[in-house]
Amino acid sequence: MRNHNKRRWITLISLIIGIVAVGYAIGAYFTDYALKRGNDTDPLAPPVACTSIHDKNREIPALPKASMEKWSAVSSDGRHLAATRYSPQNPGKRWVILVHGYGRDQRYVRDYVDAYLEKGYQVLTPDLCASGESEGKYITMGVKESGEVALWAEKIKAYDPDAKIVLHGVSMGAATVLMAAGRKDIPGLAAVIEDCGYTSAYAMFSNQLGVLFGLPEFPIMTCVDVVSGLKTGAKVSEAAPLKAVPHIKVPVLFIHGAADTLVPPAMMEELFAACRVKKDKLIVAGAGHGDAMVTDGEKYWRRIFEFLSLYE
Repeated sequence: MRNHNKRRWITLISLIIGIVAVGYAIGAYFTDYALKRGNDTDPLAPPVACTSIHDKNREIPALPKASMEKWSAVSSDGRHLAATRYSPQNPGKRWVILVHGYGRDQRYVRDYVDAYLEKGYQVLTPDLCASGESEGKYITMGVKESGEVALWAEKIKAYDPDAKIVLHGVSMGAATVLMAAGRKDIPGLAAVIEDCGYTSAYAMFSNQLGVLFGLPEFPIMTCVDVVSGLKTGAKVSEAAPLKAVPHIKVPVLFIHGAADTLVPPAMMEELFAACRVKKDKLIVAGAGHGDAMVTDGEKYWRRIFEFLSLYE
C-alpha cells in the first residue's frame, strides 16, 4: 500500500511538472513571437509578429527639414535610450513628445513632425524600449515605455523649465502616452493626444490569437502573461491603459479610424468613457489602424490644434 501511494505521488508530481513545462514552452513561444527583438540575421529586427500586422507598403517618412539634434538618456534599468529633437525657426515653450507604435521606431513618426513645427512646437521623437537605437531585448507594450516617456518629459523640463508638454502617440505609442500620463505626475504636462490606442495589450493579443492562429484565449494567454513577466520584466496584463486613464489629470483627445480591425473602435469608446477629465474624440471614416492622419490629414490636424488651443 505504501509503495502504491508513493507511485501515485510520483505520477502526480510528474504530471504537474509536465503541465508546467508545456505551459512555459507555450508562453515562451508566443512571448518571443510577439515581443522579442532581433533574429539570426538582424539583431535589431522587430518581433516576428510584426510581419503579420504591419502594412508592408508603409515607407519610412523623409527627415523633416528642420534643425535637429540627438538626445540620449538612461532608463531606470540602465538601458541606453535615444531620441531626436526637432526645432522650429523660432522655438517657444511648447513641446510635443511624438511616440511611435509597436515594432516601429522614431523614424515612423517623422511625418507628424512638420505639422507641430509649423505651429512653433519643439518636437522630441524617442525610440522606445527595444526599438531603433534604444537598448532592450523585449518590447513591453507600454509598461517600460511609459516610464521612458516620463523620463523624456523630465529631461525636457530640465532643459526648458517653462516647457508645456503635449504627449502624442500612435497605436502602442498611444497606449504608452496614456499610461505615462496616468502613472505619475509629469512636470509640465499640458495635454494628451492618443491615436488608436488599445484598452489592454492582453485583450488585443487575445483577439489576434484567434485571428492569426485560431486559438482560444485560455489557457494560452494565461501562459503568455506569466512567462512575459519572467522574460521581459513586465506582464502583458500590466500594459493596461484602461486602468491608467481614470488617473490622468490633463485633457485628452481620443482619435480612431472607423475601419480599424486591429484595435477596434469599441476600445476607444471604453477609454473615452473611463476618462474623467476634459476630453474630446475624433472618428475618421475609412481609416484603418494608425491611418487616421493619412486618410484625412486636414481634419486630423485641425481637430488636434483646436483641442490644444482650448486646453494647452
